[in-house]
Amino acid sequence: MCGIIGIASNKSVSSNIIQSLKKLEYRGYDSSGLIVLSKENTFDRARSVGKVINLEKNLNERKRKIRGKIGIAHTRWATHGEPSSINAHPHISKNNVSVVHNGIIENYIELKNKQLKQGYEFQSETDTEVIAHAIDFELQSKKSLLESVKEAVFALKGSYGLGIIS
Repeated sequence: MCGIIGIASNKSVSSNIIQSLKKLEYRGYDSSGLIVLSKENTFDRARSVGKVINLEKNLNERKRKIRGKIGIAHTRWATHGEPSSINAHPHISKNNVSVVHNGIIENYIELKNKQLKQGYEFQSETDTEVIAHAIDFELQSKKSLLESVKEAVFALKGSYGLGIIS
């Protein structure tokens, strides 16, 4: 089972997200990642293979720090796709929506094939990426994020928890 965290604050959340991920890390996860919504209203993401300490090292080695007041993060135990930084969460659809996901989407192949026909490109081998694309598709109808998520989850079969920012 994976762990997900989301934080909204009046100050930068990256260090608090890392500390929260460490608290979730009670067994050997294969990867972790975080994403924040920057003050420029863009996504800033970091992902690493292995323990959360690897993600923390990744963040500390960056020349440009990840800063934002809203963020989501994930510790992953692979169900679909091998352990790799590309398959680590969070996943992004068209720089519009980002998702972390705990659980499994049983019909993700069917959804992926549909989304490929809609013009979506896939960067990972995970079932999570179809969730991000499904929400993005609904957002294009000028719906709110909440309405878009409600519409998108109707198509999902499985057991899951989600963290979403847009």
